[in-house]
Amino acid sequence: MAEYDLTQKLIPHLDRHLAIPLLNHLTDIAIFPAEQLAKAQYDLVKGTNMVDYVEQLHEQAKPDESRDFEKLRQEATARYQELQEKAQPVMKVIEDPDAVAKLRSGVDKDKNLDLLRSEYNIDIDQINALYHFGQYQYTLGAYAPAANFLYHFLIFSPSLDLNISAHWGKLSSNILSGEWEAALVEIKDLRDAIDNPHGTSMAKPLAQLQARTWLLHWSLFVFFNLGEGQGCQGLLEMFLSPAYLNTIQTSCPHLLRYLVAAAIISRRAPKPAGTRGNRDHVKELTKIVSMEEYQYSDPVTGFLKDLFVDFDLNQAQKRLSVAESVVRSDFFLSGFADEFVENARWLISEVFCRIHRRIDIGELSKTLNLSNEEGEKWIVNLIRDSRMGVEAKIDLKENMLHITRPHATPTATLIETTRGLAFRSQAIQFAMQSSAGDSRGERGERGERGGRGGRGGRPRGGAPAREEVTA
Repeated sequence: MAEYDLTQKLIPHLDRHLAIPLLNHLTDIAIFPAEQLAKAQYDLVKGTNMVDYVEQLHEQAKPDESRDFEKLRQEATARYQELQEKAQPVMKVIEDPDAVAKLRSGVDKDKNLDLLRSEYNIDIDQINALYHFGQYQYTLGAYAPAANFLYHFLIFSPSLDLNISAHWGKLSSNILSGEWEAALVEIKDLRDAIDNPHGTSMAKPLAQLQARTWLLHWSLFVFFNLGEGQGCQGLLEMFLSPAYLNTIQTSCPHLLRYLVAAAIISRRAPKPAGTRGNRDHVKELTKIVSMEEYQYSDPVTGFLKDLFVDFDLNQAQKRLSVAESVVRSDFFLSGFADEFVENARWLISEVFCRIHRRIDIGELSKTLNLSNEEGEKWIVNLIRDSRMGVEAKIDLKENMLHITRPHATPTATLIETTRGLAFRSQAIQFAMQSSAGDSRGERGERGERGGRGGRGGRPRGGAPAREEVTA
């Protein structure tokens, strides 16, 4: 499975803290030599503040270089105490529930800043000290405290650039501490900041493309930990939106694996509230996979092409056995392997029933790698639960399944053809109005602004495990 592993393609778009679990997963499944993985882990975390963890990996990797870890510990402790002292005035405000409630209720950050100056004698530099201390907590692996400090910094800070960086840091902290609902909120906030940059450097197309690429990769941790309903459906909604689908096709086509897997896994999952249930993600993704095959293909995406483009059921079944191994060894998909195989079999069965009028139950069971008895139960459940619009009868004497398809009336054909026309028209009208408004805004701002703000980037980070530093 090493040839289908995506770790080397994912890591360049992740913070180093987020990359450590991926390398640990590779160590567990042992598809690469242990010596190479130990060296990769050490190269990833060396030079960070996680001194104990770096020392542990140094002993495992046994590189040629020698390091004074005691000196590194002393430097890390001194830096921690320095940043803690600078952030102490703001931390006292955070620990006061009345002060936090008063500041949190304020809509205008300028008024909050005036309140901090007048009542607590806190200026903007001390607020920024809270950001730097939260960031340092993150580099020590104290993800929950880091998320807390960055959350309060976002309440106080008026700086767009530091706020964007704080959002990235808080997202990573929430992911690494397992706060998935809070991480989902951060994804929505970052998505809004990227799509509406308000004159920052992210308004430049290349910077916006890079930020969207990061967000797509970071969001994998969140969506695949929220389950097949909320998580996979949320992934499909975000990844298939025009801007992010364009990003995938342009800079990271390997993410098509997760798009296809999410569509198959959530095929029969209950739809979250507010989701359009009649959208056929599998049909939509079949076109995308065929279009992008020249850039990226693997057994997961190939399964979809075999089934819905070539209609080669035997090849699809062979591909599914390989795809199952790929999914079981994938860091994000391994927990959904059974659901993936189950729903992939349903797709094969549905296609089989759509293109045949008489089906040998034994042949279909063999295609699905099931016994004859299991195949009968499978077909009964398929006809009962699927939405194929067919009538089926099982002939137990001949062990055959007879399919009857009702003929579509002209009225039904017209309704199916025009389904969603009103929604698409409204979407086009909204896009045109937004484009026209943005053009007018840009023309009006050219004479008013002399320059644009700096770029907000990912938080700088260290290593994955928490280090305790005594103050």
